[in-house]
Amino acid sequence: MQFFTYILHKDGKADDTAIELANAAKKIDANASITAIVIGSGVDAVCKEVSSIYSEVWKIDNSNLKYPDGEIIGRILPKILPDNSLVVMAHEYLAMDMAPGISVRLNSGYIADAVDIEGTENGIIKAVRQEYSGAVSTHNNVDISSGAVITIRPGAFAAENSSSAGGTIVDKSGEIGDLPQTGRTFKEIVEAEVGDVDISTSEVLVAVGRGIEEEENIDMVKDLAEAMGADYACSRPIVDAKWMEKSRQVGTSGKTVKPKVYLALGISGAFQHIGGIKGSPFMIAINKNPKAPIFQAADIGVIGDILEIIPDLTEKIEESK
Repeated sequence: MQFFTYILHKDGKADDTAIELANAAKKIDANASITAIVIGSGVDAVCKEVSSIYSEVWKIDNSNLKYPDGEIIGRILPKILPDNSLVVMAHEYLAMDMAPGISVRLNSGYIADAVDIEGTENGIIKAVRQEYSGAVSTHNNVDISSGAVITIRPGAFAAENSSSAGGTIVDKSGEIGDLPQTGRTFKEIVEAEVGDVDISTSEVLVAVGRGIEEEENIDMVKDLAEAMGADYACSRPIVDAKWMEKSRQVGTSGKTVKPKVYLALGISGAFQHIGGIKGSPFMIAINKNPKAPIFQAADIGVIGDILEIIPDLTEKIEESK
């Protein structure tokens, strides 16, 4: 069985999940030699960057693939993948679009949105998924004897690069043939709105979720952020309630952030939120639900009512100054 990862990239830079994918594959087979696949237009810089992580990088460079199309990629990848391939992808919009179809075309197993991999035994992979917004963890056994396509939740696997091998870049562009025709046409990229603060560049973020309960309580979050010298942000329910502007939302439908410190207040930690946090920040989570999924991603977890903790924390920080 050969191991592959599909690498996301933007503006000539590989996504942070490039390392997570490698570490997820190693949890299946610690001795596996893993090949990264980079698809796009003008991807030499991405391939070079990724080659510091992987022993081999397959490059597919085509001017018509400047903007990734899951329907096209989902058809050309099975053309070049050998039988019994195991492919790992980051669980985001592109993988959701193409991973099931790739699995069907390869006649292989399929696991979506894995948050952990507990290993393999006799050709059976044991993967952990979360259901009901993380309230329940399910353990799934999938036969990978004929290969598999696995999507992993961004942020769920370690983002440290332990590899020291410089990989070989192999140009596979000529092996995909003519690109298939689809009913899709790329129109434009709509940039997210820019607010008074660009939270994607913030080093310290204080983010609040539905646990804040009422709009009038948002002010205490802002006071805490000011005391910490941080910017404030939120999860989607706060934006939906119109208590903060969209530009302060963290998540797959909001902004992607890479802070050094992330304080999550009353946030459950559904994958849509965690998916917007990159770079493995030091995360502190406060939530009164001891089973909140956010605790699985946090370095420090505090079980308690944020409405009681926030004023005390703000006061203590002010006193320390």
